[in-house]
Parts: sequence; structure tokens; C-alpha cells
Amino acid sequence: MAALAAARNTPTALGDVRTIPLAAGAKVYAGGMVQIAAVSALAVAAGAVAANVTVGRAEATVDNTAGAASAVSVKVRRGVFRYANSAAGDLIARTEIGKTVYVVDDQTVAKTNNAGARPAAGTCFDVDAQGVWVEFL
Repeated sequence: MAALAAARNTPTALGDVRTIPLAAGAKVYAGGMVQIAAVSALAVAAGAVAANVTVGRAEATVDNTAGAASAVSVKVRRGVFRYANSAAGDLIARTEIGKTVYVVDDQTVAKTNNAGARPAAGTCFDVDAQGVWVEFL
């Protein structure tokens, strides 16, 4: 396609919530991190699957454990949310603010990608005594 030669009315998708069809057999919990599964391109609860892409926080619990792919959808919000901090060598400290943090499970983030085994969760926004604030874009 050629470069613009005149003004363009470019469509926009405003807002911080999107609706994503859920994978067959999947269940996500309200408040948990949600990923797009690499194989199905559908929503699943976040986990340490390196090829998946983390997209935000589930707005509600959605259960598709007995359903077909895309039978139901989950609303996923982007923004900044607090999750549990990992432990030992993967404990996230304030020195990680502004850096990428990685998914351990749908409620826990870690400092490292565990030799490429974990996908990115988002950016470390802050760290406090209760956990790690993760920014999802």
C-alpha cells in the first residue's frame, strides 16, 4: 500500500477493556492474569508457557471447562494491578521498576524468564510489601 497523500479517518479502539473468546476447556478467575494462547489464539489463564502473550487482568470469573472454543468470552482490562511476588532468586525488588517481569502463574510474577520458559507479564510499575504492581499495555 502506498503512503498517504491526504488525511485519513483512522478507526480507533478506545478504552482499556477488551472482550476475548475463551479457549475450550479453559477457566479464568476474576483478578487473574489472562493470556492469548499461542496455539489457539484464544484467552486462557496466565501460566508459564513461553509462547503465550499476557494481555491483562480478567474482570470476572469465566468458566469454559465444558465448552467449545469461543463458546464464551472474558473481559480483560489493561492497566496497573498488584500481583504476588515470587521468591528467592526470582523475588522482584524496587530495582526492577520499569523492567519486564514474568509470569509464574495467573497471580504471581517473577524477576526472570527462567531461561526462556516464562512469558513476559508486563512492566514492573512498583513494588510494596503486598506484592508487585504490574502494568499491562
